[in-house]
Amino acid sequence: MKAVRAAITAMGLLAAWQAIVWATGVPPFILPGPLAVGRALATHPLLLAEHARVTLTEILLGVGLGTTIGASTAVVLSMSGTARRWLMPLLVVSQALPVFALAPLLVLWLGYGMASKVAMAVLIIYFPVTAAFLDGLRRTDPGWLELARSMDATAVGVVRHIRVPAALPALASGLRVAAAVAPIGAVVGEWVGSSAGLGYLMLHANARMQVYLMFAALLVLAVMALLLWIAVDRSGRALARWQPESTMAVPGDVH
Repeated sequence: MKAVRAAITAMGLLAAWQAIVWATGVPPFILPGPLAVGRALATHPLLLAEHARVTLTEILLGVGLGTTIGASTAVVLSMSGTARRWLMPLLVVSQALPVFALAPLLVLWLGYGMASKVAMAVLIIYFPVTAAFLDGLRRTDPGWLELARSMDATAVGVVRHIRVPAALPALASGLRVAAAVAPIGAVVGEWVGSSAGLGYLMLHANARMQVYLMFAALLVLAVMALLLWIAVDRSGRALARWQPESTMAVPGDVH
């Protein structure tokens, strides 16, 4: 049923888009209609697929690395007051710097290949994942923590068996944000300097006034980002089902 609603919504948006083009008579080089964009998709499928593969790889690597580093940082901060005092100000200050302004530096340091785009995606999702997961780790039910202390549980055991499972729904929220913004980091990196990817293809199509191809690449990117978000959202729903009770079934496991 959800798929039917999504298909109806997509068809409605495309129909509205085409109606606006017909009604306003806007020049195709400003806003081509969906029919023209569809023809561009049919004309250049292999070209779009190859560049989409590059961008998707950058996004997935960025999400994977950013989530791993962000979650690890959150665990360290939740366990160490010293780490929070020293690192939290740095994390907050880092968000005051426009991440997009770092793209030229990343290209300069890491080159025009995939590494600079992955690093851009990691930077843009690192803080949301860290902040969301840390918030979940620090909001563990005090009753469970008191029970663990009464059983002489170790700090590592408490984090592993109580705090982390209880914070998984918060991590899922951070992952949803990461899935939404990771494509931005990858594409901006491609705009600054690259030799492949949908951002690169859009930039060069625009320079050559190939507006249909540019909109086709944009449409592919939008669909790809939407599918990524849906996949992460479903994974997040699975994470949200975890509850601390499942980890406390055997009290001895806390040690």
